[in-house]
Amino acid sequence: MRLVVLGLSLSSSWGNGHATTFRALLRAFAMRGHDILFLERDVPWYAEHRDLVDPDYCRLALYRNLDELARWRHEIAQADAVVVGSYVPDGVAIGSLVQQIAGGATAFYDIDTPITLAAIERGDCAYLSPDLIPGYDLYLSFTGGPTLDHIEQCYGSPAARALYCSADPAAYSPLDQPKRWDLSYLGTYSPDRQPTLEKLLIEPARNMPERRFVVAGPQYPAGIDWPANVERIEHLPPSDHAAFYAASHFTLNVTRADMIRAGWSPSVRLFEAAACGIPIISDIWPGLDRLFDPAREIILAETGRDVAEALNRDASAIGHSARTRVLGAHTAAHRAEELDRHLQDVIDRRSATLLAAASG
Repeated sequence: MRLVVLGLSLSSSWGNGHATTFRALLRAFAMRGHDILFLERDVPWYAEHRDLVDPDYCRLALYRNLDELARWRHEIAQADAVVVGSYVPDGVAIGSLVQQIAGGATAFYDIDTPITLAAIERGDCAYLSPDLIPGYDLYLSFTGGPTLDHIEQCYGSPAARALYCSADPAAYSPLDQPKRWDLSYLGTYSPDRQPTLEKLLIEPARNMPERRFVVAGPQYPAGIDWPANVERIEHLPPSDHAAFYAASHFTLNVTRADMIRAGWSPSVRLFEAAACGIPIISDIWPGLDRLFDPAREIILAETGRDVAEALNRDASAIGHSARTRVLGAHTAAHRAEELDRHLQDVIDRRSATLLAAASG
């Protein structure tokens, strides 16, 4: 299959979870024998923080504007499938172009589904408009559960399918190294995540000054009152993630408000930390218990007291069980197989329609 992907970023993991998601997925997809071209808008904030410039599993090309993207019209038109990702600059114009010229299957891959749908309802989504949704053959969603029916029934998608994030076992696995922190958190600042981070990490840190905590990720405002026992790391490239988790007794998963409301929205960090065998303490949302067993594979917390109690546990068995679950259902190879199947279903359906029209 010749696949063209127009995504937010493959070259830089700075301030986004898209790059690590695409890297794991496309590497595994290429291992299935497919040819991939990834087209990325060249923007200064990613140019300053590029940590992948020449992937060995796909072609990566940068374009500065829509006029430069026109250089790739032939590849888009001739591809067997074209995927447009969420948060792509000028995503509405790009989606319209793809739907006009693509000769193969077209798909929208939404790594931010609840945020996308909330923005559409407000009328201010910059990368997807309601009229484009029925024009994509396939809506691949970071969010599963009832949201898929909503996309089909309310927005007219011909096929909405879950394509969760994943972990690459080659990059995320247990490491034997000394523990530096009792509880870690890895994530870019978000205003709607911050209250939960305050409740589940900063408050416990204040109440347990003998414990060590760390928050890694960019864009946190200067005015946050970090306790003295909370270390800050501004940016952590994916190559350092496994070592970061390995240095933690526990790690924290915090979910954005729109994703909690929708449920069924696991972050890429959730799968990556689990693949490293580190016990995870998570906020609570619908569908989480279908992905990880709260009794065996993850610790759920509503309050700082829940976190404090968890930190006093020996939870190594929970980390091991979570890793087993990821290896069995949530690796990049699993997602690549799902993507392959979803795209092939569309290609087969389009072929059957054309054959029926020709014979009629």
